[in-house]
Order: sequence, then structure tokens, then C-alpha cells
Amino acid sequence: MNLKILMNSCFLFMILTSSGQKTNYQQFKTLSCSEKKWVVMHPFVAKKAHQITIEVRKTVEEVKRDSVLVGTGNALQVDAFRHTYWMALLTQKIGWRRAKKLGKAHEKGNYKMYKKGQKEDGALPDKISGEMDLFNNGVGIELGRRKDIENMIDTVIEKVKSGKCKIIKMDKLGNYLACDGTIITNEVMEGKWENNKCLVNSNEID
Repeated sequence: MNLKILMNSCFLFMILTSSGQKTNYQQFKTLSCSEKKWVVMHPFVAKKAHQITIEVRKTVEEVKRDSVLVGTGNALQVDAFRHTYWMALLTQKIGWRRAKKLGKAHEKGNYKMYKKGQKEDGALPDKISGEMDLFNNGVGIELGRRKDIENMIDTVIEKVKSGKCKIIKMDKLGNYLACDGTIITNEVMEGKWENNKCLVNSNEID
């Protein structure tokens, strides 16, 4: 470990284990290796990124209750909102390069979760979900870099509803669909990193 990383690690450990920060330390331990590496390399903004993440989770729950977007978790409009809004706020508060690296670290962590058979938000991660998240992250970063947006929540909701983000194609019963509209059975899809789920614009709700 080089000196810079060692110093960052020591500084971060002091922050996370200081009085009143026990919960932060416990949450740090649950991060993937890729996310932990990002935190170690960015100790001065890691706490701010964590606070933003908590704020985004609260906002997502409000969006769910208001039923302004379709979905409750993975794949649909609420999921697109979550990633887009998260990246938009991170970009505003810690800069777009750091935000982008954190988003990539999160997706790398999802692949590790898949290899271990661990679920995220009740579903096993897969390749196309990562592609969707990275696309929506990019939309959020673009929004975060703009200076003319007064209400970021409404702006992101409009982006999602107008089809500027990506979701995974599903029917009204919650079945995943291939691009030709056929239902993908659990037997075909379950446990596979690569499958024939289909990415569509975020306003294409069946």
C-alpha cells in the first residue's frame, strides 16, 4: 500500500470510528470491495456522499408514495429515478468525476454480489441491469453539471417520464420481456449474468 492510500485509510478510520460514527463504520463494512476502495481514495468527500445517498433514499420513498412514477424497486421508472437523481446530487456536491467513479464502483460491486449469489433490492444483479444503471447515471451526471436547474427532483421525474432514461421491458404482471415482447421465463433467466432482458426508453411502459 502506498503512502497516500495508507494516510487516507488512517484518516478515514479515524472519521468512521469517532464518537457518534459507529453506524457509519458498520455501513462501511457492508460495502463492496470496489466501493470501499472508492471511499479510501476519497476520504474527504466520502461522508458527504454517504449523506447524499441517505437523502436520495428518502426522496425515492416519497416518489413511491406519490405514485408519480411506475415501479417500486428494480427495473422500472422508480429505479431510473433513483440512479439519475443520485448521480445528479453527487455531481453537484462532490463533482462529476468522483460521482462517475462511485457509480462504476457500485456496479462492479453488483457483479461481485452476483458471483456470490447475493441480491440487491430483492433481485440478483445481472449485466443488463448494470447497463441500465450506468446509462441513467450518465443522465444524472449531465443534469448535475447544469447550473440552470432549480428543482432537481421535478427535473429528473420529467426526464424519466419523457423517456430520456432507460428501464427494463416488463409487462403489467411484472414479467420480464425480450425485445420481441415474449415473456422470459424464470427458468431461462434465473441465475444468469447475461440474459435476453431488453432495455427500452423510460416512457415505454406496457
